Amino acid sequence: MVGMDEAGLWTAELESVFARVAGRFSRVDLRWRMRDYVRGLLAPVERKNGWQLAEYAGHRGPASFQHLLNGAAWDVDAVRDDLQQYVAERLGTPDGVLIVDDTGFLKKGTTSAGVQRQYSGTAGRTENCQIGVFAAYASAKGRALVDRELYLPKSWTSDADRCRAAKVPDSRGFATKGELARAMILRALASRLPVAWVTGDCAYGQEWRMRRTLEEAGVGYVLAVPKSQQLHAPFGRIDQAVADAPGEAWERHSCGDGAKGPRLYDWAAARLPAIGAFDGDRPTHERWVLGRRSLARPDEIAYYLAYAPNGTSVADLVRIAGSRWAIEEAFQAAKNECGLDQYEVRRYPGWYRHITLAMLAHAFLSVVAAQTTERGAAETTPPAPSASQWQRSADSWKLFCPAPHPAPEQSSTP
Repeated sequence: MVGMDEAGLWTAELESVFARVAGRFSRVDLRWRMRDYVRGLLAPVERKNGWQLAEYAGHRGPASFQHLLNGAAWDVDAVRDDLQQYVAERLGTPDGVLIVDDTGFLKKGTTSAGVQRQYSGTAGRTENCQIGVFAAYASAKGRALVDRELYLPKSWTSDADRCRAAKVPDSRGFATKGELARAMILRALASRLPVAWVTGDCAYGQEWRMRRTLEEAGVGYVLAVPKSQQLHAPFGRIDQAVADAPGEAWERHSCGDGAKGPRLYDWAAARLPAIGAFDGDRPTHERWVLGRRSLARPDEIAYYLAYAPNGTSVADLVRIAGSRWAIEEAFQAAKNECGLDQYEVRRYPGWYRHITLAMLAHAFLSVVAAQTTERGAAETTPPAPSASQWQRSADSWKLFCPAPHPAPEQSSTP
């Protein structure tokens, strides 16, 4: 591929994506429809609905795409598995982070699968919408959405006729958003994705079954929790514990760069004692409590529980906590560039098919962006080493008891 122009490299990469999933479509005409659909999602089409995608592809009308999403026989979960393998090969790193979160899709009417008036973080208010729970993978190479589940409220799962009309499988019962996220985490851990950490907001961090699943798998996590989160006996609520942190425990760290530069907060961290029944005599991981305080409004504090290999620094925990914003960036890119939220399907299978193909398109964009960055780095003289003397001298705040294992020396700004 040496000597090919940028467009040639993109074309070759896209063809490799199509070849990867082609076997999931039993007929040649379906493969071509899938290719046209994904190309349309990647194209500068103003509104990526059936008619405009069909017009871009040169079809007489949207019927062929509607059949692809609603009636054709192909394995959408197998395409998701292919997507995860693609992301693992192109963006995977040993310290990769899996992020779980949900996003809303505003809808009219009452017939779209899972739709009802419910709170949407996307809109910031209660709206008539569908909620999708997603998992994203993030590494130093890039980020991509890798799994999805449609949340079905009890108003749907308790109405068999309504579910049948929307083609919801009979086997699909009610599951909380946390349970859907846990199922996706288990799938990711069973895939080829190299996952070292999991993070998410308090809607998911408060799920103790999820935390226990990760601990049993030996996977680290930094999960936001509500201020009312109870700690292991005999300790109380997490907000009360963080309120007792001495002033010198708070240290300033960036949890990653944002649109306006480093996202700086004051952080306090404390190790929790080992739990003998679960951790054994020589535990390999430690549990942490973290508090994050806003610089502009010190009374605004966010709380986290963490599980990390022995010797993990507070700065590393902060970095993992900050990686949660990667899924927000992935949502925005997938919606703006790949039509993630511009579907017109109402039935349950159609939602999964459109969303999965939009995720595939977004993963392709993430991979070519990573490849472009790598090529640019290879063609540029490396910069001189930074002269920064950033260090941390204070040990982590020990709130409850001495650390069960010696902690490595950590550094801070002089």
